[in-house]
Amino acid sequence: MTQSVVVQVGQCGNQIGCRFWDLALREHAAVNKKGIYDEALSSFFRNVDTRNGGDGADIHKGKIFSLKARALLIDMEEGVVNEILQGPLRDVFDSKQLITDVSGSGNNWAVGHKLYGYQYREHIVEKLRRTAEHCDCLQCFFVIHSMGGGTGSGLGTFVLNVLEDEFPEVYRFVTSVYPSGEDDVITSPYNSVLAMKELNEHADCVLPIENESLFSIVSKIHQMTNSGKLGSTVKQNSLLTSSAGSIKTEQEKPFDAMNNIVANLLLNLTSSARFEGSLNMDLNEISMNLVPFPRLHYLVSSLTPLYTLADVNVPSRRLDQMFSDAFSKDHQLIQADPKHSLYLACALLVRGNVQVSDLRRNIERLKPSLHFVSWNQEGWKTGLCSVPPVGHSHSLLALANNTCVKPTFTELKDRFMKLYKKKAHLHHYLHVDGMEQSCFSEAISSLSDLIEEYNQLDATKSAPRTYPSRLKIAM
Repeated sequence: MTQSVVVQVGQCGNQIGCRFWDLALREHAAVNKKGIYDEALSSFFRNVDTRNGGDGADIHKGKIFSLKARALLIDMEEGVVNEILQGPLRDVFDSKQLITDVSGSGNNWAVGHKLYGYQYREHIVEKLRRTAEHCDCLQCFFVIHSMGGGTGSGLGTFVLNVLEDEFPEVYRFVTSVYPSGEDDVITSPYNSVLAMKELNEHADCVLPIENESLFSIVSKIHQMTNSGKLGSTVKQNSLLTSSAGSIKTEQEKPFDAMNNIVANLLLNLTSSARFEGSLNMDLNEISMNLVPFPRLHYLVSSLTPLYTLADVNVPSRRLDQMFSDAFSKDHQLIQADPKHSLYLACALLVRGNVQVSDLRRNIERLKPSLHFVSWNQEGWKTGLCSVPPVGHSHSLLALANNTCVKPTFTELKDRFMKLYKKKAHLHHYLHVDGMEQSCFSEAISSLSDLIEEYNQLDATKSAPRTYPSRLKIAM
């Protein structure tokens, strides 16, 4: 069994990380009734014997003593990390796996990347190595961060560079939360574009998430449950409206419901690595099958049912309807419509009592309405995990390498250029040692090249669709 390490950077990264560990423990508790440390738990947790004090020895088999998350928590403000350490999850984190400062990055990518990055590099490397040493077979680093602030975008992408330097053979999956157009951080376009250059060059896969989409999804669930549509109600102690019923018991934070969506995405993404199934999909298979070109590694994700995040009393979705939902724009975690764009490849990760024949039938049903590149008409990767999410019979996560991500990048470029043409706020960045104006021109050039690559692919969409002839076997 392989292990993965979560690196959560900045306020947003740590808040999402907190929800991820909370829901992960809840999911494993529902499956692991005997309190035995098994391979499923070992993928994200160490089992540490802390009875004699000190660091404690890792216990690889038998009863659970003290679970410790395979995680590194980084933030240049102490608030969120301190809150985690004072909350119900405090025992899950090793206090030696934290890096904090007090002054913050001031919404400035240069401060996070150039200043704090170099200042804390040795600490980061030391703690990453320490975490890696506790793994028997380290397969993947998950970096969780936001693009709009200073620490998440700047220090988050600095950590990504460090991971490539120190662990070049270990996969780097990045969950990046993109700011909305109405973001209250004026400099977020600068931070996002500067971070994009680093993601282009140093990530294996990026899962872009838009705040706007998360807000829209949560609003729709609330609207549906409040209206009583389809007889739907939110159960008391549901994960959507409250965190009671999971480990956390205090009042819900404003972004908990949105963060639950991202946490649930990561739970579904890693389900095959943690639980058994008739068609398991390894994390390295996602990169291998979905990323045909190194820079085009942005995977658009969609979840269905949306109610996986809450114990909501609604009629369960029929399996075929779930597959249809996964390709509708209402279920995408960015503002995009993949059906009207071009697919390079697509992965379907299904959980629950679903058969391979169900997968094949739905792929054949949906295929005529989806546009795949001519050289990869059969570009599907599928995974079946037998363990469903808590409280549900089945769920589906779709990951699409699709040109529908281009408008998100184009809009980001436009917002960047509005500021950059006026040289507004540049002086805040240029006074940081090592930061030069060429960093901005190189970053926007990198983003423009990426958009152009998507344009070239989109240009092939209008060509007539041809299906390759198949080998006929004489019977």
